[in-house]
Amino acid sequence: MLDSPALSPGRRELLKQRIRLIVGLTIGYNVVEAIVALGAGAGASSVALIGFGLDSIVEVLSAAAVAWQFAGPDPESREKKALRLIAISFFALAAYVSISAVLTLAGAMQPEHSKVGIILTVTSLVIMPLLSWLERRTGQELGSASAVADSKQTLICSYLSATVLIGLLANSLFGWSWADPAAALFIAAFAVREGLEAWRGEACAQPVSTLTGEQTGDNCSGCR
Repeated sequence: MLDSPALSPGRRELLKQRIRLIVGLTIGYNVVEAIVALGAGAGASSVALIGFGLDSIVEVLSAAAVAWQFAGPDPESREKKALRLIAISFFALAAYVSISAVLTLAGAMQPEHSKVGIILTVTSLVIMPLLSWLERRTGQELGSASAVADSKQTLICSYLSATVLIGLLANSLFGWSWADPAAALFIAAFAVREGLEAWRGEACAQPVSTLTGEQTGDNCSGCR
């Protein structure tokens, strides 16, 4: 729990509902983002966009894994398995993106201009920081450390958007085809970091309290 002023029951419930709404919007946007990124990435042979879309899918699956953990009568017994599933998903993402990036750098694929990808990443750079700010403000007032931690994770996703956007623009404007797989390798490195933290039990993809609606404290081990 974070230090927060005393809240009336009505205000506390309103804040909990607001966080659940923000989390729901974040997950919903990630689903749309994944579909658009994967489609645009496949069309443009952009490994960066494909990796970006896969990362969005893993983030949603991570939230689902945490929700599954707390849906049972004994959440602690499911914690290790949930975190391992999250870690394996990130490792698989990193492996796929790394191999694809290396093949692209070797000339096996040639990334093309993607107007849709550029629009998508610019949109993400606007939406994700806004959702992060709203969740952080609400979490601080509520005193939920997990909500504040998740807001930081959402902000990190916007950094990925910026990296992919730079790669796409460099390829489109200057013909630097290597910029696309370079951005993809950055995503792979991020995925490895996330996977290692999940494997060690140091990460949670979404604030558990907001997924379950039961508590406002920090319910994950070592949440960022």
